Amino acid sequence: MDLYAQPHRRFNPLTGEWVLVSPHRALRPWQGQVEPDLTALPPAYDPDCYLCPRNTRAGGARNPDYTSTFVFDNDFAALLPLAEEGTPPAGLDSPLFRAEAAAGLCRVVCFSPRHDLTLPQLSLPAVEAVIHTWAEQTAELGRLPFVNYVQVFENKGAVMGCSNPHPHSQIWAGQQLPNEPAKELAAQNAYHQAQGSCLLCDYLNAEEREGVRVVAANEHFVAVVPFWAVWPFEILLASRRHLGSLTELQDEEIGALAGLLQQMLTRYDNLFSTSFPYSLGFHQTPTDGGDYPAWHLHLHAYPPLLRSAAVKKFMVGYELLAMPQRDLTPELAAQRLRAAGDQHYLS
Repeated sequence: MDLYAQPHRRFNPLTGEWVLVSPHRALRPWQGQVEPDLTALPPAYDPDCYLCPRNTRAGGARNPDYTSTFVFDNDFAALLPLAEEGTPPAGLDSPLFRAEAAAGLCRVVCFSPRHDLTLPQLSLPAVEAVIHTWAEQTAELGRLPFVNYVQVFENKGAVMGCSNPHPHSQIWAGQQLPNEPAKELAAQNAYHQAQGSCLLCDYLNAEEREGVRVVAANEHFVAVVPFWAVWPFEILLASRRHLGSLTELQDEEIGALAGLLQQMLTRYDNLFSTSFPYSLGFHQTPTDGGDYPAWHLHLHAYPPLLRSAAVKKFMVGYELLAMPQRDLTPELAAQRLRAAGDQHYLS
């Protein structure tokens, strides 16, 4: 079987799921939706932005004149710390109708006071400050009695549903372990029990031996287009050292993570000479006080752009009803990202 020419499916050992790869369809014509031109550069400060310093937020609070990262409780949080406990609503008296309270806390992390600078455009110390903030927030939120998992993530770009263009991330700290980390926890535990080693440690070693899907690497971290990638230019970034949480990072590892994350996101922007949209986030150990020796800290980046800055991948039809599918092979995606270079196109 030719993995670069024939349709086949690939297994994701982190989730136990499959993805269909159809490389022969990569040259099909496109007459579908084209996204609007988003190349206009934003100002350094926007008086109408509710995340810029000194401005009033949508919830009524005024932002301080912050100079580095700025963290606040989300004015429109998806989780509340005092979710009501008790019996399900009337009528939910069947085991097929299950509901339970979901307590939590949601915060926003502004990367810097600059309205116009995304992570790849910030200085390296500024990106390090963002990672320090993520780690500090993980530790602080993880100590709350109703928090058992902390999810750090960023949605970038209107095409990803981002409601404000000021560069920022979010942290949702919840009572329950969410679906995706739960699947990965089960897979990593099963692999550890069967093989006596870490799934992602072994995977990174295998990827570096093969080399074709590695996008960038340094002494402490490796970024690859995973063998089982669903999104066209999806990236998995993981630590070389076996650790479970952002809170375990040493200073030199935070510097290395900042450098590799910035390089990875610069390659995204350079690919189509645009501020590349994506959703990215860290998967780390639960904060319920349990022991998780099999868990390995990693980041997923899911960007939607496929053919250009104006054409994105849609998850519809077969992908919604059957299984994910991609045309561009992960190997070719990694090759294109390596060729994009790490000098930002706007610099």
